[in-house]
Amino acid sequence: MTDGLREIEVKYRVNDPDVLTEALEARGATFSKPVHQDDQAYAAVGWSYGQSKAGAVFARLRTENGRHVFCVKKPLENELACQEHETEVLGRDQMHEAILAMGFYPTVRIVKTRRTARLGHMSLCLDEVRGLGAFFEIEAMVGGQRPAAEVQRDLDRFARSLEVELERSTETYDSLIRAALPVGV
Repeated sequence: MTDGLREIEVKYRVNDPDVLTEALEARGATFSKPVHQDDQAYAAVGWSYGQSKAGAVFARLRTENGRHVFCVKKPLENELACQEHETEVLGRDQMHEAILAMGFYPTVRIVKTRRTARLGHMSLCLDEVRGLGAFFEIEAMVGGQRPAAEVQRDLDRFARSLEVELERSTETYDSLIRAALPVGV
């Protein structure tokens, strides 16, 4: 991003999405209708799971409602605080081949149903991730030099104020899916 904005988020496993939705709606959030997202995640050749993501570059190819979006993310202070660039592309298959030609390899497929809402400066995502279950993400676009950990503490404080059962995760969906795969896959 040329404007210095970073996407900083916190993520939680959710036991009861309906209770969470009610708590957020009571705060003024209005969720969208569910959309199906089919994401292929990519890592740069030379990077592998178990290595730090900070400073590494990753790609994602998403299809949602027939629209394809290419995204490149670079985790900065931690894997949930990223510099991000994305653009719509016309052909998923052609973009997949271009990503491979740029020196990336496919890691995992992330298929989910997502509902979104805005609340103040926060973007809220309630996801049902195939093979993982329900998750809640709170994202903020942040400029300047404010440390990601400070922003994540503020977002976490908001999540805790909802007084619903949430289990915080510091990993991205691709890492969680990878960890859930049988050994040797």
